[in-house]
Amino acid sequence: MRLTLFASFIALALPSGALAQDLLIRGGTIHTGVDGQAPAEAVLVRDGRIAFVGHLADVPDATGVQVVELNGAALFPGFTDGHAHLDGIGWREMTLNLEGSASVAEAMARLSAWAQAHPEGVIAGRGWIETHWPEGRFLTAADLDAAAPGRIVLLGRADGHAVVVSSAALAAANIDGDTQPPSGGEILKDAQGRPTGMLVDAAEQLVADLMPQADEAATRTAYGEGFKVYARYGWTGVHFMSAPWKDIPLLEAMAEAGQAPLRLYNSVTPDGARALFASGPRSVADGRVITRAVKFYADGALGSRGAALFDPYADQPGTRGLMQTTEAEAVPLYEAALRSGIQIATHAIGDRGNREVVDWYARAMTETPRGEWKAADPRWRIEHAQILRPGDYHWFHDLPIVASMQPSHAIGDLHFAPARLGDARLDGAYAWKSLSDRGVVVVGGSDAPVERGDPLIEFYAAVARRDLQGFQGPDWRPQEAVSRETALKMFTLWPAWASFREDELGTIEPGKRADFTAFDIDLMTVLEADIPKGKAVLTVVDGEIVFDGR
Repeated sequence: MRLTLFASFIALALPSGALAQDLLIRGGTIHTGVDGQAPAEAVLVRDGRIAFVGHLADVPDATGVQVVELNGAALFPGFTDGHAHLDGIGWREMTLNLEGSASVAEAMARLSAWAQAHPEGVIAGRGWIETHWPEGRFLTAADLDAAAPGRIVLLGRADGHAVVVSSAALAAANIDGDTQPPSGGEILKDAQGRPTGMLVDAAEQLVADLMPQADEAATRTAYGEGFKVYARYGWTGVHFMSAPWKDIPLLEAMAEAGQAPLRLYNSVTPDGARALFASGPRSVADGRVITRAVKFYADGALGSRGAALFDPYADQPGTRGLMQTTEAEAVPLYEAALRSGIQIATHAIGDRGNREVVDWYARAMTETPRGEWKAADPRWRIEHAQILRPGDYHWFHDLPIVASMQPSHAIGDLHFAPARLGDARLDGAYAWKSLSDRGVVVVGGSDAPVERGDPLIEFYAAVARRDLQGFQGPDWRPQEAVSRETALKMFTLWPAWASFREDELGTIEPGKRADFTAFDIDLMTVLEADIPKGKAVLTVVDGEIVFDGR
């Protein structure tokens, strides 16, 4: 694959930020990620770049080099989360976390305890999901009122596409039975026409002004927490989706100050689109933080029935989901992106949402003369590409489009997606293998904090297509599981390609940047069921050890 002009710029930039180290890594199996290449015994790093990979006996002079013993761990090219929300990962550590709540009762017990421990101010949290709950329903304002009487409470559903708020929050936002939802949103109401407290997709913006406004110091702390969590998991890089445009200068400053231990590839919120189109790609700290993409939303999420479908939901025939934007709004922005060299990443989950985006991409590419494209290979993405009509697979190869997919969604959604979609539509659901077999670049991600954000869970989900208890369900299309070799590419080489850095990242080869992830299990040989039981033991970025759990 050719070295792009932008990749050349990064490669020639002068180092800044984190200090590169000279390392000799040995003592475990080293998977290079290069097709057909046998595992190596040693890697030598000089000035943050890979100088040698091969047999230990053949290592060049390594006098004065720090020796890193793997102690039997397996080393891989640095794992990159191809779709995550770094701010949300950090805030998850600092606010009410309802992840793993087993019932309405447990979630509300956590809320009550948090309210007692934090008696002042707005209560914000996220992470609940009702699909496993015995109550089998969404949270309501009445639930929140009982657990935290009189308080303004805002609790985001795990998928980030709905929020439940308390009666005090509804009153503060002037939401009542007569309030109309904004386009692309829904206010759920009871039989008497009163708001239940659930606000879906665009309707979440009705309470946006009630969210605690964090100052820069708190935001910096949140990003720091996110970096720490992800370094411990073994990630060396993050494709930061919906990166707030206002936070880009802060993230760049953190990188320049050596406070960004992992790579960030930012896809910013739409409010930054025009400014980014005008400036072109941004890169600081020797490429530690790159801002080159804009993230748009086409539809909502499957769990909250916001994903846009061609046919009605099987379990709620009155709805086909919600489109968040229109062709008239999207295409001019896409055309401007082509002319400025900015990548487009569009969220689409439902089959209708995905096909709309495909059509918009095709129109923008057709109507913008190729001589006006800033980048000959724009590498546009669809984020999630979750439910497709099999007849639309070819578009991902033909245009082409990067399919940015999150394997853990499939092993969580298997408990409710059949009810939402019916059996026939599962043929095009979470179709990693069908797409990759067609030569489509399938980038693996986690969507954390929607999911936990553990690379071992994501790898397991991709190869097993079962939940963490080993359950798969009847005909959950097991043929869409991928090989371990493909799964490795999904989290290493393909995210590098999707961020225009395949000449520097994604495999362990001489000349590439020294980004590595080591686990205490060998992902290529361990029993499938044991994959999520492992842990990261070493994270290296640009030759710098940013996490050491050996």
